[in-house]
Amino acid sequence: MTSESASTPGIDGDYEALISTTDVELLKRAWRNEKAAPEILHFESALIQRIRGQIQLMEETVEEFSGSGIDPLSVSLYQMDLDRTQYLLRSYLRIRLQKIEKYTFHISNNSEVQSRLSGQEKGFARRCNEDLERHLEESVLSKLPDNYRDILKQSLISEENDMVPEPHLDTFVVCKSRRFLGPFQLDGSDELLEMKPDDLCIIHYKSIRERVQEGEIDLV
Repeated sequence: MTSESASTPGIDGDYEALISTTDVELLKRAWRNEKAAPEILHFESALIQRIRGQIQLMEETVEEFSGSGIDPLSVSLYQMDLDRTQYLLRSYLRIRLQKIEKYTFHISNNSEVQSRLSGQEKGFARRCNEDLERHLEESVLSKLPDNYRDILKQSLISEENDMVPEPHLDTFVVCKSRRFLGPFQLDGSDELLEMKPDDLCIIHYKSIRERVQEGEIDLV
């Protein structure tokens, strides 16, 4: 053990315990799934809470090391871990906000999708919905005949909300199983699929969406 590490046993022990956990890897997995999935997935509330706590610890570690005369190279390595974790967290949250903006009407009219959002995301979705409604009303709908002023439908005689963008669940995705699966039936088909751990597969997202939500299959 070097003299530097011996001089700060508490901090060094906390940091070593931190990086030995799998939370950063779990965040990376959640980020990949969210990035590849056409729909918004369940918010990883417990994981994000732990990650934020770990980021705080990492920031304190870097600050303590920077002021204690420890080798600058060691400090830079800790800073790189911190930067990587912050990037993953920010990107994960940004991707989710982009999906909320894109599918704001779909989300506002679907309670199941709303249940996947965090409290802050629900507030953001509500504000997006209100702002877009007001914008469409002032710039477009107010200039159209009465029968075509509905935000969600092409006309008042439409039976469905045919003006609401929805995620394309039939999008092809690349995925891999975390364990042996199968044979299981694909969504909307009589075909059976068997997956081995880490085998890559290209398939319609809707065929595996439940497996993704349950954490059995990861998107790549």
